[in-house]
Amino acid sequence: MTNCLVTGGAGFIGCAISSALAQQFDKVIALDNLHPQVHKTSERPSALDDNVELVVGDITDQALWGSLLARFQPDVVIHLAAETGTGQSLTEATRHAHVNVTGTTRMLDALAARGIVPTRFVLSSSRAVYGEGAWCDSNGNVSYPGQRSDSMLESQTWDFPGLQALPFCADTTQTKPTSIYGATKLAQEHILKAWALSFGSSANIVRLQNVYGPGQSLSNPYTGIVSLFARLAKEGRSIPVYEDGKMLRDFVFIEDVARAILAAATTVRTDVLADIGTGVSTNIWSIARIAAQIYGAPDPHVTSQYRNGDVRHAACKVDLAAEQLNWKPETSAEDGIRLLCHWIDNGNKRADA
Repeated sequence: MTNCLVTGGAGFIGCAISSALAQQFDKVIALDNLHPQVHKTSERPSALDDNVELVVGDITDQALWGSLLARFQPDVVIHLAAETGTGQSLTEATRHAHVNVTGTTRMLDALAARGIVPTRFVLSSSRAVYGEGAWCDSNGNVSYPGQRSDSMLESQTWDFPGLQALPFCADTTQTKPTSIYGATKLAQEHILKAWALSFGSSANIVRLQNVYGPGQSLSNPYTGIVSLFARLAKEGRSIPVYEDGKMLRDFVFIEDVARAILAAATTVRTDVLADIGTGVSTNIWSIARIAAQIYGAPDPHVTSQYRNGDVRHAACKVDLAAEQLNWKPETSAEDGIRLLCHWIDNGNKRADA
C-alpha cells in the first residue's frame, strides 16, 4: 500500500487536496489540531474528503507521534502544519517557532526512532522566506536593501528610494526573511532537506504566494486578506487599505495551489524548489476595488497604516514550477475573487456546486 500523511491536513489547503490524495493513495491520514484561530468548531471539516482519516492532535506532541506511527507508516508526507501569521509572529515568536520548527523536528525524530523513512516530503513553504527580496536601480544593479525600519515606515517612505522590486525566483533570489514566520519557514526548508539527504529520502519544496479562495477561514484575523476584503465589501463598507495601497502581491487561487502540491507529491523529480503564484503582480488597492465592485460597495480608501514585518512588494516568477512540475496557474485574480465571493454568498458552500 502507498500511504500519505498530511500534517495540518484539515486546514484550508489540506481540505482542498484531500479528494485528489484519496484517489492517488491507498490510505491518507490528515493530522490536525483544529486550532480555534482557523477552525470555528472542533468538528471535522465538511470539506475534508470522507475517505481521509482525521487524527486530531498537535504535531509538537511526542506521544501523539508515537501512537500514530505505531500503526501507520507514511510513504509520502505533505507538511502543511504551521502557524502562519506574519505580523502575529513578531509578538508570538515562541508559538510560531515551537509549532513550525519544533513540530517539524518532533515529526522527524519520531520517524527516525522507528526506522521509518518516507520516500518523499512535500513542504508548503512561503514567499516570506525572501523578505523584501531583490531590488534594482535604474542602471540594472541588483541589491538587497533588507527590512524596512519602523522609522522608515513612520515617515511613510514606503519604497526603497531609487530602487524597483524584482519578482522572486527560487533559484536566484536570496532568502532574507523579515518576519519570525518567514524565518521559521526557511528553517523548515533547511531541516527537511538535511534530514532527507541524510536518511535517503527527498524533499520537494513549493514556496506559496498569497493563497485565497473558497474554503478559506473567514474568522482568522491574521490570514486571508482577500476574504477580509470580500466580507467588508459585502457589508457595503469602504475597504481600508494600508500604506499607500500600491503594495504588490501575487494572489494565487486555491485550486491552482492544490494542483501544484499534488504534482510535487507525485512527480518523479526529487529536487523541486519552485515558487507557486500566478506570475502576475497586483497592487492591494486594485484587489480591494474588485471586491468592492462585485458588491457595489464604495471604493477602497487608503489609511497610511502599516504593519512591522510586512514586505513592500511580493510577486514571483513561475518558470521553475512549469519546468519542474509541469504546472501553470489557471485562475486570474478577478475570476478567483468572484468565485470566493460566490462561495461566501452561498453560505460557504462550494463555489462550483
